[in-house]
Amino acid sequence: MKQYAGIDVSLEYSSVCVVDADGRIVREAKILSEPDALIAWFGAHGAMMERIGQPTRRMPAALCS
Repeated sequence: MKQYAGIDVSLEYSSVCVVDADGRIVREAKILSEPDALIAWFGAHGAMMERIGQPTRRMPAALCS
């Protein structure tokens, strides 16, 4: 089943929402805005994401290092 994720990054916490191909919410969470926390959350989810999207602004750059 194809799944897609959106991440709304903030200074302290990021909101994550995973939906299926029909747009139904599969999972939602508020996670620390740190690369290791996001990697652990997606790893525990157990499904490969077809795509992951995030807003384009300066703050998310820290997650890509």
